[in-house]
Amino acid sequence: MRGVSFDKKIKNPSLYSLIMRTANPTLSEKVFTGFARVHGHEAMSIDGTVNKTAILLFLVILPAFWVFTLPLEYAGLFSIGGAIGGLVFALITIFKKEWAMYTAPAYAVLEGLFMGGISAYFESMYPGIVWQAVLITFGILAGLLLVYKSGWIPVTENFRLGVFAATAGIALIYLASFILSFFGIAIPMIHEGGLVGILFSVFVIIVASLNLVLDFDFIEKGAEHGAPKFMEWYAAFGLLITLVWLYVEVLRLLSKMRSSK
Repeated sequence: MRGVSFDKKIKNPSLYSLIMRTANPTLSEKVFTGFARVHGHEAMSIDGTVNKTAILLFLVILPAFWVFTLPLEYAGLFSIGGAIGGLVFALITIFKKEWAMYTAPAYAVLEGLFMGGISAYFESMYPGIVWQAVLITFGILAGLLLVYKSGWIPVTENFRLGVFAATAGIALIYLASFILSFFGIAIPMIHEGGLVGILFSVFVIIVASLNLVLDFDFIEKGAEHGAPKFMEWYAAFGLLITLVWLYVEVLRLLSKMRSSK
């Protein structure tokens, strides 16, 4: 009963992260055109962005672990509050990039509350699923970083447009599913544990993973363009959004696979 109650509160836990992914302008190099080129310690660097990303991940993990240990009904409330607060701070960060050093950490903490609740829900239904999802998510991150650095995936304009179109299409499907759920209508099969649902989740994970490649490219281009130092926080924020989406989609895939057995 506790799991059912939580499920009613969050119809589609991946919808929030996916909407933020498609709305996030870090997918475009045009972000840099409004900034004068800077040099030295005042410029964005790859190492600096990696450090900022590590800080944001730490700020996600701490509250996520705390919420994960709470009774499920409380975890659900924190998750909903974190999702709403995270959306607010994400929008502020997108439109006020120079505030990212303050808003991105706040977003990370709120996202930790969101993820902790979502993880608690899935863990209550399928014990052990959370640690599997964590390992797979970071495994994909490490693997794609290696592939990107090796130059096996050229990030061309067509590649960017293709990933953006696929991401936007998935967002529309999830948004339509969310709206239709209020009228008791469900898009058949894609959210179920059958073959179609599993294949759909695999496709979504592939698209989410390719978004990581775009994030890597954005970070590299930012350093090349001599973007201001605060863009390290902004780039780390964009990468975090993708990681959250990927993690939730991995959870969904694993849950579908378990439910189909």
